[in-house]
Amino acid sequence: MPDSVLSATDLRKIYGDTVAVDGVSFHVGRNEIVGLLGPNGAGKTTTINMILGVLEPTSGRIVIEGVDIAAHRLAALGGTNFAAVYAPLPGNLTVAQNLRIFGLIYGVRDVAARTEALLDQFELAGFRNMKSGALSSGEQTRLSLAKALLNRPHLLLLDEPTASLDPASARDIRGSIREFAARGEGGVLWTSHNMYEVEEVCQRVLFLSHGRILLEGDPRSLPREHGKATLEELFIAVAREPLSLERS
Repeated sequence: MPDSVLSATDLRKIYGDTVAVDGVSFHVGRNEIVGLLGPNGAGKTTTINMILGVLEPTSGRIVIEGVDIAAHRLAALGGTNFAAVYAPLPGNLTVAQNLRIFGLIYGVRDVAARTEALLDQFELAGFRNMKSGALSSGEQTRLSLAKALLNRPHLLLLDEPTASLDPASARDIRGSIREFAARGEGGVLWTSHNMYEVEEVCQRVLFLSHGRILLEGDPRSLPREHGKATLEELFIAVAREPLSLERS
């Protein structure tokens, strides 16, 4: 689509006889936050890893800011960043060292100033000289998000970004991500099992089931369209009764 930050077309990933992702197509628009939802094993992480270039699709096409990742991987991924609870930053480096080194890797201009701004934004200034491995899980999550915004990415991939945060911190992070999407040129692909959070943050959601997109729409109206009272009820139905939703 013409104003898409990310376009994925007919993505497939096959491991032997197992089809992990089966013909997935979607886009993320500029200034849009899209939720990628589904039960464990639905194909969410595999899809994200293909977008990040960690996994090569068996077939299909991924285009980031108009650049095909298969043909021009470095150019496509230069404006991308990522944060996930299962991908902590090097624990033997301090908070400031992590941001500086990743800033240099991403070619960030004036890394020192950008580091200071992010330390303040994510309330990490008091931990600048502490080794990242000694931080609490919530502090590590904030550091990962600070790293993910270092290069002011056009495509931000977030996998359970607030899972380790207390409610107040999670609310602040959601506000930061909404502000990132609204004010810049970027879009966000967000996975979460917290349906309250998804409904609050995402303009559109995609439900994956067995490697395919089963449902797509506005998280506030989609449950009613399928006879469910809440997004959480719809999530449970996707996990337990996907065939009934396919027929609805």
